[in-house]
Amino acid sequence: MRPLDEKETTAVFEKLHKFTGNNLKNIVENPSHEGPELNPGRYCFRLHKNKVYYVSDSLVKRATNVARSNLVALGTCIGKFTHGGSFHLTVHSLGLLSSNAKHKVWLKPTSEMSFLYGNHVLKGGLGRITENIAPGDGVVVYSMSDVPLGFGIAAKSTQDCRKLDPNGIVVLHQSDIGEYLRMEDEL
Repeated sequence: MRPLDEKETTAVFEKLHKFTGNNLKNIVENPSHEGPELNPGRYCFRLHKNKVYYVSDSLVKRATNVARSNLVALGTCIGKFTHGGSFHLTVHSLGLLSSNAKHKVWLKPTSEMSFLYGNHVLKGGLGRITENIAPGDGVVVYSMSDVPLGFGIAAKSTQDCRKLDPNGIVVLHQSDIGEYLRMEDEL
């Protein structure tokens, strides 16, 4: 377990900024009330076996007593670096993304299962969408009862969605909570 270097930090922050926008500072400056200290600490990002963890400083200090070979995980795994060096967010980061999301999409109840099976969001399954979404922006996908289901990349802008036919793709699927069941052994 080690702090991220400059290149890794840039990759993580760019990916998080795509989904949170200016709310990224809320993630970085979030006070932590974990541990025995009276003053709230901060959260930080740590790298362990190509996975990036969002963890409180207090927990990092206590984890230094554990050998690296014995340490399995620490805090919340938000993503991982591939062998090529690119950073990918995992489904575990959904809680962090949903509380700080800039762009949101709500699905009709009839299309929730389709998304949870790993399919893209179609215009016919779209319940609501926030304004000012541009193609390529990160989008958090919710049910109509405001339960976060996953996240993806906007394929069309908000304006283009209004003119799109019902079978047109609105959001490209990246991750969803159905992965906890579909990929049980890998997570």
